[in-house]
Amino acid sequence: MEKINEQLDHVDVQGFTVIQVKYSARSKASHCIYLKEHNVREEDKCKPKETTLFLLNVPPYCNEEHLRHMFSPFGKVLRVYLHEKPSSGPPLKDASKYFPTVKLHEGFKVAYIVFRKPDAIKKAKNIPYSKPLIISLDDPHKCTGTGMGKWCKNYEEERINVEDLQQEIDTYMAEYDARVDEEKQKAKDMEGVPDDDGWVTVTRHGKNKGVPWKESQEKKVTAREKKKRKDKELLNFYSFQIRETKREQIAELRIKFEEDKQRIALMKASRRFRPY
Repeated sequence: MEKINEQLDHVDVQGFTVIQVKYSARSKASHCIYLKEHNVREEDKCKPKETTLFLLNVPPYCNEEHLRHMFSPFGKVLRVYLHEKPSSGPPLKDASKYFPTVKLHEGFKVAYIVFRKPDAIKKAKNIPYSKPLIISLDDPHKCTGTGMGKWCKNYEEERINVEDLQQEIDTYMAEYDARVDEEKQKAKDMEGVPDDDGWVTVTRHGKNKGVPWKESQEKKVTAREKKKRKDKELLNFYSFQIRETKREQIAELRIKFEEDKQRIALMKASRRFRPY
């Protein structure tokens, strides 16, 4: 897995050569980068196998110019490709810089360095671990990509400019009002105009805007809906309930029939019943 000799002249980790890098010669802290010869199954004209060096764990503050500066002593550098992560797509574009859709965080990167000659790959892989490469010759205290300068830069970038924000809000609201007015005008133009089939579109922006919605109307509509649901309910849904209901109706008819017979008999007895 890992081979480290006593002099730390060469370090290999899972096929990668480990080298140390520093931002400047005055920097005390170092960073490890993993590199090896680029090797893929499919041939890539932009990144030839024999002359391309593959790098992992590239720090966020390291750009293409820094990589070209570090590895130019080993050979002529033709091209440098720097990616956020392998096979990453293009970043999402936000409509607003103050309200981004996705918060993008800068992280460690991968890089491909294309040399003119294959000998540069061997020289780069033979870099002693004990001799860090220098990323930049600038003063590290002036650098805004690392250390305290990075945090100060992030803080300044995250602060919202009130004037710019207000201008963006005003622009958005103006565009929104224009869209609403356009929809209203379009609805008014369609009001009362029949289509090919003879149907007339009725909109709320036309001449007849309808009755305003009030709480009393809402109660009436609710009561009407309740009555409709009650009328639609199936009474005596089961067969035995239907039989019982018919028996009760027949029993009531029989009782009324007997009462009518008794009333007729009393009228005959009192000679008040005169059918003719």
